[in-house]
Amino acid sequence: MAVQTISESVYVGLCLKIGTPQQVAIRRDVLDTEDLLKYKSTDQDVKMISGSKREGFRLKGSDVDHMIWPNDHKVLWNFSQATTYNTHSHTLILCDSSESPPGFTLLWLPLEEADTYVLSSCVRFNGALYISSAMYRHNTCTLINPDSKEHGPCSSGRLGYGLEYDHAHCFLSDFWPPSASSWTDRCQSWPPPQVVDDIVRSGCHFVAIGHKLGNHADNEWRISFSQAEQKLVYAMNHTQFLTYGLLKLFVKEFNRGKIEEEKLLCSYHMKTATFWAIQGNTIDHWCPQNLLAGFWICYKLLLKWAYEGVCPNFFIPENNMFLGKVHGVAQRNLFTQLNGLYEKGISFLLQSPSISSYIMDVLCNPRLYVCTDEHTMISEVVLDRELFQEIYMNDSVAALNNLPTCIEYLSIVEQLIRSPLRQFQVLTLQKQTATILQISAFMLHEMYTNTSGGNKQVYITDKTSCYMLKLAAKFGFVSDLLYIAMYFYQTSRHREALSVIEMTKVKLKQPGLMYTYVYPERYTEAVGGRSWSYKMRHAVAFNISLYNHICYINELTPEQQSSSINNANRLYISSDILLHMLEFLCCRHVDPVRAQAALDDLQVLVHHDQGVFVHVKPRDISWEILGICQQMTGNRQAALYSYRQSLRQNPDNKIYTATRHRIQDLH
Repeated sequence: MAVQTISESVYVGLCLKIGTPQQVAIRRDVLDTEDLLKYKSTDQDVKMISGSKREGFRLKGSDVDHMIWPNDHKVLWNFSQATTYNTHSHTLILCDSSESPPGFTLLWLPLEEADTYVLSSCVRFNGALYISSAMYRHNTCTLINPDSKEHGPCSSGRLGYGLEYDHAHCFLSDFWPPSASSWTDRCQSWPPPQVVDDIVRSGCHFVAIGHKLGNHADNEWRISFSQAEQKLVYAMNHTQFLTYGLLKLFVKEFNRGKIEEEKLLCSYHMKTATFWAIQGNTIDHWCPQNLLAGFWICYKLLLKWAYEGVCPNFFIPENNMFLGKVHGVAQRNLFTQLNGLYEKGISFLLQSPSISSYIMDVLCNPRLYVCTDEHTMISEVVLDRELFQEIYMNDSVAALNNLPTCIEYLSIVEQLIRSPLRQFQVLTLQKQTATILQISAFMLHEMYTNTSGGNKQVYITDKTSCYMLKLAAKFGFVSDLLYIAMYFYQTSRHREALSVIEMTKVKLKQPGLMYTYVYPERYTEAVGGRSWSYKMRHAVAFNISLYNHICYINELTPEQQSSSINNANRLYISSDILLHMLEFLCCRHVDPVRAQAALDDLQVLVHHDQGVFVHVKPRDISWEILGICQQMTGNRQAALYSYRQSLRQNPDNKIYTATRHRIQDLH
């Protein structure tokens, strides 16, 4: 087999493992839409997804990285830049790089005014007040989650479903660092001029970690080019992106079994090598036929750096990222290992289990092996599932905790609709609009039922809430109809709620529905070839999110409180479980026989479903809901069993505090 053909096969294998161009575009567009909403809002803090997820990867075991910075604190490189800001609304921080290694700086407060977290992180030396990176890292570590631990410049921990996260609390400068000015001169062939301009306009960040060998290790801040790097990865063609992905897979395999101190290479080194290789014009044409050649050039660059003990930062080459870690015996060992693989040639990739498996699958599959056209690699159903899953998982408006913010976000949506958007951004905005309307409707209801607004005001509020929920159901998923049913139940309109439940039941039983499971043939027959907007509204359902700061169903208030106390922001409930619960609750008031039938259906679903209607993940709340309904009928023994089963599940919704209280109440 020709080398060229093997390279094409690797390209196809990586597309199936890492993503086709369209899959990667979906992931980026969804997160870009989230950023568009956040950047235009007046939120005090900005929280941006960064790292590999932001770049378009969805590799198993990857962390979810966020950068968080205060919008009203700005870092300057010199005093002349201060005229850009109003000092009444912005706290200005000045860089002092005079005593720091390349790529690092001290941050001082010339006016000695800032928010509490910043001021409590300050130290005084050389007659000035400086922000200590070590103290700031410590003071912000548990801001979002009290269980977070310090990890490098980040606070780290686990989200629901066992997902690990890294939160980097940092500062933003709207200005490009003077120490990186040579980078713009270097960009003759790549990236394109418009990307260079965009990167320079976006400035940089400062993350809370100093150089180990610097004079002020606990007080220095590292200049972060995370935003610039994301734009550079976006500027790659798909072969370049897959080359970077292959390097990420390689380093993961290379570090397997090593203790933390022995892991001298990391994903960031792979990214840096890819950037240098692309900009160095080492390959005339980055295409599927040259993918392995591109990988080999990057690998030789890593080998050279290991030999010399110098890994130059892409933006500030004087910043040697090996300094302080890769030297002496460690450096010699690293070079020996890399050189040993180099001597085996590119075939060493096939000796790596995690890399070779999908490459061999393609080599042994003639249909895939000859084709680099993404449309024949993945089906319409697979692509649609990726799209709707991304939209569902990255619904960015969970933090909307008051009505004015909801109104602001709806105003931003109105602005964005008039701006040029890519097709996947339009869909993301469509679903996020539905979520904003749902949150607004319940907040509005809660606001006026808890105050003496008068009958007329309550009537107007109710009409507005109903209108918003019905409008949201026209924009969102099929399962979003359940928000209307919940609202009718909360306002004691049980027959109206049951009417919505019946309609939802029919829609959720459609054979072509994309839910926890999808039958490809039936889905294609039902909506194949239709627009994504049509598919989302007629053939897609997901778990229902109940945000913990909003009361949707009184019977679930203890669970929401427990989830909130344990640092989760919402409950995830399978649509079918919630449907049967609502049917049971409504029928108790109008049709006791049907109420028992609904409870029987709920019990069968919780006890016997194998992931077809009830998603495997939120089974803690499924058992909990069954127990609540059983307890309401007076069946204490059955309820006790269900609550105990809830405690045995993965604590994805973090409702165990409420469950234990319910068990105590039964005793």
